[in-house]
Amino acid sequence: MHWQCRNRKLTCDDQPLIMGILNVTPDSFSDGGQYADSAAAVAAAQQMLEDGADIIDVGGESTRPGANEVDEAEELRRVVPVIEALAQETSAVISVDTMKAKVARAAMKHGAHIINDVSALTHDAALVDVAGEFGAGVVLMHMSGSPRTMQDNPAYGDVVTDVRTYLEERVTAVMGAGLSRDTLAVDPGIGFGKTAEHNVQLIAQLEAFAALERPVLVGLSRKRFLGMLTGAPVEQRTAGSLAGLACSVMNGAHIMRVHDVRESAQAARVAAAIRSPEQTRTWVESVTC
Repeated sequence: MHWQCRNRKLTCDDQPLIMGILNVTPDSFSDGGQYADSAAAVAAAQQMLEDGADIIDVGGESTRPGANEVDEAEELRRVVPVIEALAQETSAVISVDTMKAKVARAAMKHGAHIINDVSALTHDAALVDVAGEFGAGVVLMHMSGSPRTMQDNPAYGDVVTDVRTYLEERVTAVMGAGLSRDTLAVDPGIGFGKTAEHNVQLIAQLEAFAALERPVLVGLSRKRFLGMLTGAPVEQRTAGSLAGLACSVMNGAHIMRVHDVRESAQAARVAAAIRSPEQTRTWVESVTC
């Protein structure tokens, strides 16, 4: 399984990729305000890379439940300096977490490789053109409603079937608009318009998304449903996040979007080895302790 992201061809079949979360926002649910300063954000990204991140996902607008939209100028002010510095100072694969075409275009011009859009390129129709112009990798995510309303009584006939059908339709639609299939990844949208039960069902049945024949990204790190299952506050959800990560990898996830990079990279490697034991010897021989 390959994912073409501009000039980077990512292999994400046997060994899952780790996408480190870098929110340059004041109000994200877990790390809001920590990296509002560009220098602090770049230092945090460099540490993530040392800890095993394959991708750095830079976001300037919170998509937590109930979040309000950020205006375009402010989002640009937050993300562009960080992306520019990362592109100049590191060899990182850089993702921009945005729903806005102008933000995505600026990010691409300054060195980003991936557009990670929680609206699956539906919020701003011009995003398809930006992605096609730059040959960007694209993450198409399922979300019910908008971040402000998505947790207002979410309901499905069958959540796995409904989400898979939606993502299949979006893949078909953006390919019809000119995007190459090998630039696309899909995300079932854990926590985006889903109850705790919905989230658990999606993780347990990730194999259902293999039919889309695209890399599957899962972002469950520190999310509220983990607190509902464990009683842990957001700052104490690392263990629950790692358990969910391991289950996701075992069930077919190719990319994990995470806060705790070092711990997640280790957990993903072990889960992948158990999932594909025939690869274990090769991985063990490649590691120097």
